[in-house]
Amino acid sequence: MRAFVAVVEAGGFSAASRRLRMPLATISRKVSELEEHLRVKLLTRSPRLVAPTDAGREYFATTRRLLEEMAEAERIASGEFRAPRGELVISAPMGFGRLHLAPLLADFLRAYPDVSLRLTLADRVVNLVEEHVDIAVRIGTLADSNLVALRAGAIRQVVCASPDYLARHGEPAHPGELAGHDCVTFSSLQASHEWRFGDGTSHPVRSRMVVNSAEAAAEVAAGGAGLVQLLCYQAAAAVHAGRLRVVLRAFEPPPLPLHFVHVGGRLAPLKLRAFIDFILPRLRPGLVFDG
Repeated sequence: MRAFVAVVEAGGFSAASRRLRMPLATISRKVSELEEHLRVKLLTRSPRLVAPTDAGREYFATTRRLLEEMAEAERIASGEFRAPRGELVISAPMGFGRLHLAPLLADFLRAYPDVSLRLTLADRVVNLVEEHVDIAVRIGTLADSNLVALRAGAIRQVVCASPDYLARHGEPAHPGELAGHDCVTFSSLQASHEWRFGDGTSHPVRSRMVVNSAEAAAEVAAGGAGLVQLLCYQAAAAVHAGRLRVVLRAFEPPPLPLHFVHVGGRLAPLKLRAFIDFILPRLRPGLVFDG
């Protein structure tokens, strides 16, 4: 099982051989014996690529967790209280990870010198099992799943514009007035033709510019191009600098829940527990938006 997990994590037999300091032939034999024992093909082998099959991906997720639980159980049974160790893979939305999560990670690494981190920033929902992710940040209502979810806070959705734009076009008093305003939209948060508000209604917007980046949308709106609807952390820097001003506060949608999710198990790895205990208390104060 350890040989199989090493092959998947390292992306090949040679790399797994180096990681485990075990002969290449031994690694190959052990994986073949495991496939024989299970009577299923776990890996697709070619000269250029070694990748898990569908059955292999499922088995990898379970096996990796079992090996971590076994190591943790042995540690507890022997009374050996080691420091957390190993690599922890984290996923987060791009803007949130850069602004809120990344600044805390250097302190975490100093506190836990035997843990290494791999942070992936992507504005999509990652599959923790298939992409070998230990813990991920999710913003919004969670789909039903077997993942363990830890509530970390909530994220406001705000409508903003530059003071210059509002001086030229007036401040909307109701979402129904949006149709008469220029708007900047981006596909990551909402459709380009309408915005939703706290009473459950949707209101059409006249999109003068569509982008695929929240940062770009904030910059264009701060330059006076129109109104923009953003997650509060995406607007925070420009709001605090006076380049954007929040409008339509009374009509904001309910804040979106923010969770950390992980696969779980009877014994969460020590490195994962250490990360959660360290990051969550330090993260929550930074989520308060007073713009």
